[in-house]
Amino acid sequence: MARNAEKAMTTLARWRAAQVQEAGGQRERRPYLASECNDLQQAEKWRLQIVREIAKKVAQIQNAGLGEFRIRDLNDEINKLMREKRHWEVQIKALGGPDHARVGPKMLDQDGKEVPGNRGYKYFGAAKDLPGVRELFEQEPPPPPRRTRADLMRDVDADYYGYRDDDDGLLLPLEQEAEKKAIAKAVEEWKINREQNKEQDLPEEENIYPEDPDDKRIDDDDDDVEEEPSKATSHVAVPSQKDIEEALLRRKKQELLERYGCLDVKIEEN
Repeated sequence: MARNAEKAMTTLARWRAAQVQEAGGQRERRPYLASECNDLQQAEKWRLQIVREIAKKVAQIQNAGLGEFRIRDLNDEINKLMREKRHWEVQIKALGGPDHARVGPKMLDQDGKEVPGNRGYKYFGAAKDLPGVRELFEQEPPPPPRRTRADLMRDVDADYYGYRDDDDGLLLPLEQEAEKKAIAKAVEEWKINREQNKEQDLPEEENIYPEDPDDKRIDDDDDDVEEEPSKATSHVAVPSQKDIEEALLRRKKQELLERYGCLDVKIEEN
């Protein structure tokens, strides 16, 4: 391997040294701290240099084939340069220069959206697709709003307890149909049992409610039942139209007497 002295004598080294001499001396190095620079023009120069370095590294990090470790290193370097750029912008503002943090453009990705990040740390290019980074920016669905006790009790009514289930008009027809089927089934079973009893010569069922032909109360009850719908029993006396007119007339006379009767009495006293 060549020694340092031999490296310094190469054509490239001599050409570079000549360029530095033509530029006016040795190449200046950027100060480590932005507060060490008190010249506004120099501060603007160093800020522009940092912006160029950021643009160069952002272009490099777009290549997803660099590997996970190289992409992470590039992303860390870009974030470090971003922090250094903010320090220079603060120093430029302190020296009386423009406020680049307010008027400068925001960092946008290739889709035109602001670069995503977490707690000030930004992810550029292929770094957004690294393991663990994509899950970091997936938005979770907002939790459902919590309902108060008053909101829950607002929906509690008679329907909640099932008090008006029969009002929908669906249950009653079904019950009537089921009732008819049950009655028909019971009658059919009774007829079958009756036929079996006749074949076995069993005595017929005894009627425990025999009818007495001489009992007149049965006929009287039947007559009352037949005449009941035609009769209308009223326990309160219903006034007629004439009674109402007479009552209104009496009330009107009473009001007139109360209104003008007192005036007549005062006139007679005077």
